[in-house]
Amino acid sequence: MSISAERKSALIKDYARAEGDTGSPEVQVAILSERISSLTEHLKAHNKDNHSRRGLLMMVGQRRRLLDYLKRKDSTRYAELIKRLGLRR
Repeated sequence: MSISAERKSALIKDYARAEGDTGSPEVQVAILSERISSLTEHLKAHNKDNHSRRGLLMMVGQRRRLLDYLKRKDSTRYAELIKRLGLRR
C-alpha cells in the first residue's frame, strides 16, 4: 500500500527535472502511480476492503488533476510522462 523509502527516492531521481526536485508534477504523478499499482494489487486479494478502495479512488483523482494541470501547462511534458508511465489517455 505504501512504498518504501528506497523506491520513493529512486522514483524521485528518475523523474526529477533538476537536482533536488521533489515537487514537480512528474515526480508526484510517478509516486502516485506506484502507490496506485501497489494498492490495486492489495485490493485484488482483499476485495471487501472499502476503506482502502476509497483511498485508491482519491489517489486516482489526484493523479488525474495533476495530469490535467501538466497538460494545460506543457503538453509535451504531459505526453512524455504518459508514455514513460504507460498510462492510457
